[in-house]
Amino acid sequence: MTWIRTIPENEAQGELAELYAAAGHGGNVDHILKVHSLHPAGMRAHFGLYRAVMQGTDGLPRVEREMIALTVSAVNGCHY
Repeated sequence: MTWIRTIPENEAQGELAELYAAAGHGGNVDHILKVHSLHPAGMRAHFGLYRAVMQGTDGLPRVEREMIALTVSAVNGCHY
C-alpha cells in the first residue's frame, strides 16, 4: 500500500475512471499507477511509457520482459 493519498477505484470519475478501467486487472489497479490518481495526466503518461516498454519492441518477447519485471519486484520486496 502506498503512503501517498490515492483515489480508490470505486470513487474514480471521468478520465480517472477511464484510466483505471484501461489499466486495471479485474478491477484492481497496480499501486505504481494508482499513486498518479490525483494527476490523471501523469497516470496516462506513466501507463503509456509502461505499454511502450512492455510491448513496443521485438528484441525481447513480452513474456521475458514480464519475468524480468517479476524478478526485479521480488528482489525489491514488492508484492506485485
